[in-house]
Amino acid sequence: MSEPVRPGAVVLFGSGENGPVGREALRWLRASERDPRSVVVLETPAGFEVNAEAVAGKWARFLRRQSELRRAEVEQIPARRRGTPFTPDDPDIARPILGADLVVLGAGSPTYVARQLRDSVAWSNTIAAHLLGASLFLASAAAVAAGTCALPVYEIYKVGEDPHWKEGLRLFDLYGLRLAVVTHWDNAEGGTGLDTSRCYMGEARFRELVALLPDGVAVVGIDEHTAFVVDPLAGEGHVVGRGEITVIRERREDTFASGAQLALAQLGPFARPGVDAVAPEVRAAVASARSEREAARPPAEVDALMAKRQEARAKRDWSTADRLRDEIEQRGWHLEDTPIGTRILPRR
Repeated sequence: MSEPVRPGAVVLFGSGENGPVGREALRWLRASERDPRSVVVLETPAGFEVNAEAVAGKWARFLRRQSELRRAEVEQIPARRRGTPFTPDDPDIARPILGADLVVLGAGSPTYVARQLRDSVAWSNTIAAHLLGASLFLASAAAVAAGTCALPVYEIYKVGEDPHWKEGLRLFDLYGLRLAVVTHWDNAEGGTGLDTSRCYMGEARFRELVALLPDGVAVVGIDEHTAFVVDPLAGEGHVVGRGEITVIRERREDTFASGAQLALAQLGPFARPGVDAVAPEVRAAVASARSEREAARPPAEVDALMAKRQEARAKRDWSTADRLRDEIEQRGWHLEDTPIGTRILPRR
């Protein structure tokens, strides 16, 4: 009989994921014993932009610099657009997701990411990895797209379409929750002349949008530089960062300040998935990918040499750094020093 699923956390960022609230979320993962050793950053949300790699790379560089991920591998996944060589339906492109402990998606267009990932290999792998322990960091467009209903921000705010909702990726439907996630809830870029709160919709227009939601869908609004940590295993949600989250459900609006904890049942009829949520062959694929990942990781003694070499490089003690590099190479590992950090790979 299959083991019960033990899902990872889902961290929804209102903004500021590459700053203090991002570091706070990483500390929360470590404190909850979800220390990531393999991180994948999907380029999908900005896949329509010519600089999609750079947009995702900004978050990848931030993650590589964090002490909480000192021993983690951070890899970008170019699952940008269907019908191209970088399609999210390519099993080879999407395979690293299966072995990840943390899957990261960020800025772009909510409707684009929902359209590109819905029923894709990349999203199926993401869900499988998540239900079997991987956590998700979703910011901006990705957080909006993850809901049952996704807010078409560009279409309404930039193009001028009438208020409406699009189908989201329904991530939280796995847990019996029907949510519409709205980031940048307290945005004030419009100053005194233009209300840009509620992800640029403004309060008046957002009231129209709430009235258009299907029955049973709750709104989770997340302030900027704030994150809502959803812990399905514990059945709890936590607010971290400097702002609040706002929950609108059944015509009632509640706010939860930073540091608050709430039961996920306050968002709807929360329920954990059963043992059959992940098919046996998918479990086997995830287990295989994670085993391959661990086989490609350096042992603890090599990690220790890497840390000493980093200290020597920081002190500009190049002779010690070169000696440690040679010792690491002799143990069967190759180092690549790049502008964003040092990669270590098994020597072929």
